[in-house]
Amino acid sequence: MCEFFVWGIIKHQKMNIVEKIIVILFVILMLPITGTLYFSLEKNQSLDYKLASLSKASLSNSVLSKNIENREQEAIKIDYSKKLQNPPEVISAIYLTSWSAGSDKYVNGYLENIFKNTEINAVVIDIKDYTGYVSYNSQAEKVLKYKTSKNIIVDLSGLIKKLHEKNIYVIARLSVFEDPVLAMARPDLAVYDLSLPLPLITRERLWKDNNGLHWIDPSSKEAWDYNISIAKDALSRGFDEINFDYIRFPSDGKTENMTFPYWDGVTPRHLVIKNFFERIRQELPDAKLSVDLFGQATINYDDLGIGQIIEDSFEYFDYVCPMVYPSHYAKDFMGFENPALYPYDIVKYSMESAIERQKVYKKLLGLTEQVGNGQEIKLAKIRPWLQDFNMGAVYTAEMVKEQITAIKEALEENYAGYLMWNPSNVYKAEALEKEAITIVPNN
Repeated sequence: MCEFFVWGIIKHQKMNIVEKIIVILFVILMLPITGTLYFSLEKNQSLDYKLASLSKASLSNSVLSKNIENREQEAIKIDYSKKLQNPPEVISAIYLTSWSAGSDKYVNGYLENIFKNTEINAVVIDIKDYTGYVSYNSQAEKVLKYKTSKNIIVDLSGLIKKLHEKNIYVIARLSVFEDPVLAMARPDLAVYDLSLPLPLITRERLWKDNNGLHWIDPSSKEAWDYNISIAKDALSRGFDEINFDYIRFPSDGKTENMTFPYWDGVTPRHLVIKNFFERIRQELPDAKLSVDLFGQATINYDDLGIGQIIEDSFEYFDYVCPMVYPSHYAKDFMGFENPALYPYDIVKYSMESAIERQKVYKKLLGLTEQVGNGQEIKLAKIRPWLQDFNMGAVYTAEMVKEQITAIKEALEENYAGYLMWNPSNVYKAEALEKEAITIVPNN
């Protein structure tokens, strides 16, 4: 542009040579000033835009902008008629890895005995675990594109049908942002390690947690859509509920070296997570949904550095599932040198705190038990994960029972059940026995 202007001056016939030289020198001298002014204005406009975006993100009732609301999703048809038609009101569930769920020997032997001899009426099955692989032949578009599935559960629909015939409620567990497979397929969506002197977007520069696993940036909308599409596909197979885990920022490893391709470092982490909560419910309005939170989220009022505040989940899920494993609480919590040895106390205190915070939250929202048309206001039910594994202490059947008792006493009429965790999928059946029913004869 500048060279055309100078050439025009040179060819100007009504100006003498001195006048032409003066004008050209003036233009050259003004170039740095005009350039600085331009970039300054551009920078200020960019800053104003970011501040405006941040203020929008801070609005609790309007956390998603229109472009996110209108984002196209995969057209996966969900046939809810495949769900269990009369699901139990109180869920007593055990966790199964995809390998256990895909084993006929385990399902037809061990699991069958559990159903016969205990109060267990539900299972939580991994459909995407810490490896990042989807555990069956998902037809979600991006799963097929990135080849991020393994056919571990060969006949998923048949398994769900078999469990439903036994009146078993079937929950799909989906680990979200801890996802090394997606990170390798799409390194541009992943968390990076600032300490490594490598080009930014390379697999070699991906950040790792203490387990050597890669994470996806929780602000990535593509990652949101990827996981929601997996949930939709799972629901279309007949799952009764989707349980979302690892919806958070990383908690361990050299977190000071993390850098994010999408998170701006300014928006509070818990708002990033809450935005995703809202997005999930918008895309799955009719589905039963649950979310796993750190057990400490029941008692801490900050976001634990990972973006989890329990109040942020109440409006978007049917169940909130704090992982109140006593072994995971810090030394001297509640005055106990080893909290793992006090399962009843730890779980009861955590549940009492959770239900009290929900009551306060309802009051802050101005919610009453009923709205004008008589429809009851519903927030998520509290349904925790419990410990049936050895960590911090050797866990006995009695210690498992104490946790169940603690939930019932803390939640009373709000008791909605529990999810039991043992990574080896071998549970203490004597702790899960069906309660005896006392029959009072008519006189």
